[in-house]
Amino acid sequence: MSELTHDDVQKILKIIDGMGDRDIHLEIGDLKLYVTHGNDHPHPVYAASAPAPAAVAARPVETAAQPSKPQAKFEVPAGHVAVSAPTIGTFFRAPSPGAKPFVEVGDHVEPDDIVGVFDVMKLFTSLAAGVAGTVISIMVANEALVEQDQPLILIKPD
Repeated sequence: MSELTHDDVQKILKIIDGMGDRDIHLEIGDLKLYVTHGNDHPHPVYAASAPAPAAVAARPVETAAQPSKPQAKFEVPAGHVAVSAPTIGTFFRAPSPGAKPFVEVGDHVEPDDIVGVFDVMKLFTSLAAGVAGTVISIMVANEALVEQDQPLILIKPD
């Protein structure tokens, strides 16, 4: 099976977002994706499986955790910039487990500085600050499952 590209995943997510109250079962080679989306599920429920390596016993398909319930719509304070989640996925503050976080509150960042990593179906995307300024707030925990457009980091531009 050829690897899914970031564009492939984005296209799949757009299809899922536009599918309304339906279930979808997608198979691409050995990858199987099940999504339930409807009135009973305010956010899509995802489950995926792939073949286990030969040395590891197969395990049942696990349902991925749903993003935490959205809080009231966050308004970015005037004169501040939020680095937001590009889609539903997992936000990582550090490049690897146990490593120092990319940024901490009070750090100065430049527009191209990496402030976190975003994971969608094991496709990792670096998130840049997008603006020069000071990190005012880190709004989600490391390895948090977040929603599309959810603010992750708040920056006060220079």
